[in-house]
Amino acid sequence: MNDHQAVKTDYWVVLADTEREQWGYEPSKTLGPLSFGTTRREAVSVMAEHGFSSAESEIERWNPQRAQWRVEFSRAQSDDRRPAVKCYFVEGVGLTCVLVDGLCGPQVILRGLRLIGRVPSELDAEMEAHALEQGFGIWYCLGGDLSWSGFEFDRGTQRAGDGVVSWASFFNTAGIAGTSWDITPAEVRHHG
Repeated sequence: MNDHQAVKTDYWVVLADTEREQWGYEPSKTLGPLSFGTTRREAVSVMAEHGFSSAESEIERWNPQRAQWRVEFSRAQSDDRRPAVKCYFVEGVGLTCVLVDGLCGPQVILRGLRLIGRVPSELDAEMEAHALEQGFGIWYCLGGDLSWSGFEFDRGTQRAGDGVVSWASFFNTAGIAGTSWDITPAEVRHHG
C-alpha cells in the first residue's frame, strides 16, 4: 500500500453521547423527530431538516398494494461509514419500525435511561433496577435481551471492536401485526 491510499480504521468507533443527537421516545407515537405512521417522504423531509441524508429501497412486496420499504439515514457530514438510523415503512400504513444503530445512531432516552451505544450488562442492570422501582413488568426479547413490556422496543447488541454495544428497534404494529417480530423485517434482528 502506498502513502496515497487511505485506510478506514474507524469502522468500529462508538460515538460518545456528546456527539450523538439526543432523542426522546414516546412508545408507538414518536421517536426523536419521527412519528410512527408518517410517510416515507415526510420522514425524509424531517430527517433532512435534522442534517441526515437518505437512501430508499423496496425490500419486500406482500401483495400488489402493500410493499415494505427501508430508508437509511446517515449524517450528511459523515464519511458514510454506516447509516445511523434505518426506518421501515409499509405502504398504506407508514412508518412502523425504526432501527437506531449502536455505533453512530442518536442516543434515545426513555424514562431517564440511555438505550443506545451502551455496554449491555450495564444497561440491563439499570433497566432492571428501574423496572423494579417503578413496578414495570420486564421480559426478554426473542433475541434474549431485556426489555419492558408495553414500551414497544426491542434491543440487541452489535460489535464495537473487541466489545459490544446496544442498539434498539422501536416499533408500532399499526394494527397489521401482533408483535414486533411480525412487523420488523428479519434484517433488523441480524443488525451488526
